[in-house]
Amino acid sequence: MSTIFALATPPGRGAIAIVRLSGPGVNQALAALGAGGLKPRMASLRDLSLDGRALDQALVLRFPAPNSYTGEDCAELHLHGGRAVVEAVSDALLTLDLRLAEPGEFTRRAFENGRMDLAQAEAVADLIDAETTAQAAQALGQLDGALSQTYAGFRRDLLKALALVEAEIDFPDEEVPDNLARTAGPVLDGLIADLQAALADARRGERVREGYRIVLIGETNAGKSSLFNALVAREAAIVTPIAGTTRDVLDADLIIGGYAVTLSDTAGLRDSTDPIEAEGVRRARARAEQADLRLWVRAPGDPDGPATAFVRTDDLLVLTKADIDRAAPPSDREALVVSTETGEGLGALHDWLAARLAHDLSGADFPAVTRERHRRRLTEALESVEAGRRALDVAPEMAGDDLRRAAESLARVTGAIGVEDILGEVFSTFCIGK
Repeated sequence: MSTIFALATPPGRGAIAIVRLSGPGVNQALAALGAGGLKPRMASLRDLSLDGRALDQALVLRFPAPNSYTGEDCAELHLHGGRAVVEAVSDALLTLDLRLAEPGEFTRRAFENGRMDLAQAEAVADLIDAETTAQAAQALGQLDGALSQTYAGFRRDLLKALALVEAEIDFPDEEVPDNLARTAGPVLDGLIADLQAALADARRGERVREGYRIVLIGETNAGKSSLFNALVAREAAIVTPIAGTTRDVLDADLIIGGYAVTLSDTAGLRDSTDPIEAEGVRRARARAEQADLRLWVRAPGDPDGPATAFVRTDDLLVLTKADIDRAAPPSDREALVVSTETGEGLGALHDWLAARLAHDLSGADFPAVTRERHRRRLTEALESVEAGRRALDVAPEMAGDDLRRAAESLARVTGAIGVEDILGEVFSTFCIGK
């Protein structure tokens, strides 16, 4: 096993730069740099040098195996943050036959050494990337093992049922109750309900992590781009009185109520012989179909058109241009009245959106799915459990095969088995130094 190092703080000029080391050669490297004999987990000031060349005066910490982040011997060099200092220390470590870590290699070693499971390792990456309080809270819960405990509970129920099935198959001549395998039915029924509930709630965890998608739809000149600019608080979209100015989807990321949101402005929905505008309308419709929430933007006096036929009952109607002509909200659907010129109603719209996000994304239970990888494995497990449940009353020996496949699918989420094919996928998204 090689010894690795990496810069654990952002590159560039700063007050402090932290270089992390991990592997069997850590203690020898520290000794060669003039930082040998350190007490574990105690910061010590040392003059670092190599072959008589001064490198820096640094705080050095040593973390002996197995009580370290990676489970290996580790160390941290807290250097002065100048680029020349970092480069000099990095060159010295390369001279000592350490190598630069690959993205996610520290956390991958932590996983391989049993310091965390795969779901917790993914939470490390999510926590680093978190830009909202909701994302950070979800990642911290997952890092603390909440997600792993959920999957472990599913797997315990599954193994309990599997034990009942296999006991009848493996010990037919022993004193076991008749139809023992069939007593696994209620256990499997409960597990199927739990897995179905987890998959039904899957979008909540993924939307917190990836961002909630809000799309503005409506006719041309309805005020979508003006509302888009007002919500993102900058002149992001071009606004003109010419119908059809917006011809492509324009996205902006923002935070509402502590949740990450991707807001999309789209082309006005109308029939057009212009091939460019027609393509813009097609893209608008496609983006709207993928939205978590759609705001139907409508100006006073607009006749019913393509947008009216496209809207859904759960779309929020936003009546714009209240400073020109105040339209009365319809009584048959939820609506808000705004003016981007005077700011009227924008606060109420923001509060409505924050409340909708909290309703859709918060929950009493920890989300059982935060990534597409988890969704795939849960789906596989559910399909296998359902197949096993159907076989239970007909051929228990066939049910056993289905339940074993389900157990394997659940174990792959936390990395208990069969992880080599997904390690690259998981850790390639990490930053170097983590």
